[in-house]
Amino acid sequence: MTTDLLKRITIEADKCGGKPCIRKLRIRVRDVLDMLASGMTNKEILEDFPYLEDDDIKAVLLYAARQFDHPILNVA
Repeated sequence: MTTDLLKRITIEADKCGGKPCIRKLRIRVRDVLDMLASGMTNKEILEDFPYLEDDDIKAVLLYAARQFDHPILNVA
């Protein structure tokens, strides 16, 4: 299931400066994260952007969470 969600996040060098977007659309992962951070609900986002789907928002959150899941390297 998570692999299917992550397939919704696309990166194309010639679109939005190579930033991660949703399903090859010109709406960036960052845009959706900013909307959520400002207090918008999933329902409000989907009403404002009817071409988005609920799974797109789930994919954005999963993608963002994965970006922060990196190993910590200690320098000796």
